[in-house]
Amino acid sequence: QVQLVESGGGLVQAGGSLRLSCAASGRTFSTYSMGWFRQAPGKEREFVAAISWNGGSSSNADSVKGRFTISRDNAKNTVYLQMNSLKPEDTAVYYCAAYLRRYYSATQNPHEYGYWGQGTQVTVSS
Repeated sequence: QVQLVESGGGLVQAGGSLRLSCAASGRTFSTYSMGWFRQAPGKEREFVAAISWNGGSSSNADSVKGRFTISRDNAKNTVYLQMNSLKPEDTAVYYCAAYLRRYYSATQNPHEYGYWGQGTQVTVSS
């Protein structure tokens, strides 16, 4: 069982930066690949970035490539999302999620994630 709590959201001007954190409880965090997703009002939840359980590989959505970076610190049971060059279209609630199975590589499919945080709001003003 994994419990996730996101933090770091807020209001920022276009071109600014934010770093989201997702703190996980439980001793098995280091065995789960992790993902970040976001959901804007009236839109479906979409994939943002994912990182493997050991941090050896990661992937980003095309819309955030070159601007967002996912990382993790297994010693601190935390996964991060560094967001640079933010745009108004990045405005959404951001969720972190743990993949359904241990030791599996993460995917972009939200239905394959078994544990979710409560989300943190990111608002980018133009």
